[in-house]
Amino acid sequence: MSQEEFPSGRDQCEKLTLDAREQSKKGAKREACFPAQNRVVPLNASFIMIHTNLKKKFSCCVLVFLLFAVICMWKEKKKGSYDDSIKLQTKEFQMMRGLEKLALGSGSQTALSSKTQDPHRGSQAVGSPKNPAKTKLETVFQVWNKDSSSKNIIPRLRKIWRNYLSMNKYNVSYKGPGPGIKLSAEALRCHLRDQVNVSMVEATDFPFNTSEWEGFLPKENIRTKAGPWGRCAVVSSAGSLKSSQLGKEIDDHDAVLRFNGAPTANFQQDVGMKTTIRLMNSQLVTTEQNFLTDSLYNEGILIVWDPSIYHSDIPKWYKNPDYRFFDNYKSYRKLHPDQPFYILRPQMPWELWDIIQEISPEEIQPNPPSSGMLGIIIMMTLCDQVDIYEFLPSKRKTDVCHYYQKFFDSACTMGAYHPLLFEKNMVKYLNQGVDEDIYLLGKATLPGFRSIHC
Repeated sequence: MSQEEFPSGRDQCEKLTLDAREQSKKGAKREACFPAQNRVVPLNASFIMIHTNLKKKFSCCVLVFLLFAVICMWKEKKKGSYDDSIKLQTKEFQMMRGLEKLALGSGSQTALSSKTQDPHRGSQAVGSPKNPAKTKLETVFQVWNKDSSSKNIIPRLRKIWRNYLSMNKYNVSYKGPGPGIKLSAEALRCHLRDQVNVSMVEATDFPFNTSEWEGFLPKENIRTKAGPWGRCAVVSSAGSLKSSQLGKEIDDHDAVLRFNGAPTANFQQDVGMKTTIRLMNSQLVTTEQNFLTDSLYNEGILIVWDPSIYHSDIPKWYKNPDYRFFDNYKSYRKLHPDQPFYILRPQMPWELWDIIQEISPEEIQPNPPSSGMLGIIIMMTLCDQVDIYEFLPSKRKTDVCHYYQKFFDSACTMGAYHPLLFEKNMVKYLNQGVDEDIYLLGKATLPGFRSIHC
């Protein structure tokens, strides 16, 4: 459209003014002209302005939506729960279930039997090679790889690992066989039973036989207070226990071992209520302000452990403990003289460490094993069967360290200070359960030392 076809506002104003003067001469009412109000905007320009504004508003809405979505995803990740993201009831899974039932109907052994799983084969099913349904079912579950190595951990943890190797705080000088000694699962179980002496400090051990310690250590051996039991549960403190609904199953065991300050109140549905033994590190007994007053510690048998210099005897360890917990130990015993409270013999963690190093294909951290691994060995000594919950991570795997705290660190799963990665390798190798139990429940099943024949 030309300028003539669409005159400017100023031209219109001048034209209207002239017309008004002519009409005034004829006696018509004079009309005023208001340029700002009567200015006409081109239709195409108006359309462009409206389109631009809508585009800006739409862009802002999209940005706000994306920001909201990112925040939601971040929060969901931090919750540490992946239950909703893992859909088991897929067509493939249902098909596997159907094949399994068909195999069971034809007289084959179940793929879920805890007595037929060969720990040597990792995630492969055991049974007749003529039963493809069983093998195919087992491959559905992605669980801990018993051959995991330092290559599987993130660079940050690998750097921490190297730092601990160079520090060697406990003066570790391993001279045993290995690394990388190959033992069958049966031979390894016997090796653990024979080489790891699970025992407590006694009143006859120096300097605990002096007047300073008179009346503080329990008079009875722990084996007269604990066990023998049939089925026992070792309950980790892992964040992946949250929303597990394992409480009833855990409480159905004859005895339950828990760690440090892991509570049951408000978490019964996931971790149960029963506490038979509580294994604590010396740092908690030394520094935890509520240790002497919190009723959490008043239930069950208490065991505290403290790292010594590599293979130090009791007198040397007593002079140089990792944490000087002795005063708090005595104070607690005065408050609760009838509650069994034992001190783990300091050589025991290093006897276990030697075996982990012996069978591992590379140099492990020269630091004592984790409380979790110590607790497993203790219960294998006292029980015929030990079910271990969330030591090997389930489908709920998360970087949340503890189910009762909001602290995130992948080291809680893969290990940094403790040789946790290699401990998990050993437990997976010894596991007599099936991968489905690990994947769904986070449960590994190990036989007690009393039930094995060497």
